[in-house]
Amino acid sequence: MSDERDGTAAGAGASNGRTALDSREEASNRPSGKRPGRRSRIAEAESSATAVERPAKAGTKAGDKKVKAAGGKRPNIFKRLVRFLREVLTELRKVIWPNRKQMVTYTTVVLVFVIAVVAYISGLDVAFIKGVTWLFG
Repeated sequence: MSDERDGTAAGAGASNGRTALDSREEASNRPSGKRPGRRSRIAEAESSATAVERPAKAGTKAGDKKVKAAGGKRPNIFKRLVRFLREVLTELRKVIWPNRKQMVTYTTVVLVFVIAVVAYISGLDVAFIKGVTWLFG
C-alpha cells in the first residue's frame, strides 16, 4: 500500500518541477508504520554521537543532578510539569498507532478473553457455593 503511494508521489512530484529524488526524500521522512531495522538504528546512533554535545541546562536531568550536588534548589514545579508533558508528547509521536482493522481485532480478542475468564471464575464460584452448602448444609 505504501509502495503505491510512493509511486504516485514520484509521478506527481516530477510534474510539479520537483525531481524524483525530492519526492523519495519526502517519502522516507513520512512514517511508514514499520519499525526501523537494525541498520537504521546504528546509523542514528552514529549520527547522534558525532553531533556536538551541548552543555546541560538547568531543566535537564544532568542539570538537575548538578544543581542538587551544588546544594541549590530544584526547578519550579510548573517547569518540571511542562518538561514532563513535553517529553510525554515526544514519546507519543514515536508510537506506531494501530489502524482501524487492527484495533477492532485487538478489542474483540480482549473482550472474548475477558468474557471467558469471567465465565470460568463465575463457574468456580457457583461450584464452591454448592460444595460449601452441601458440606455444611
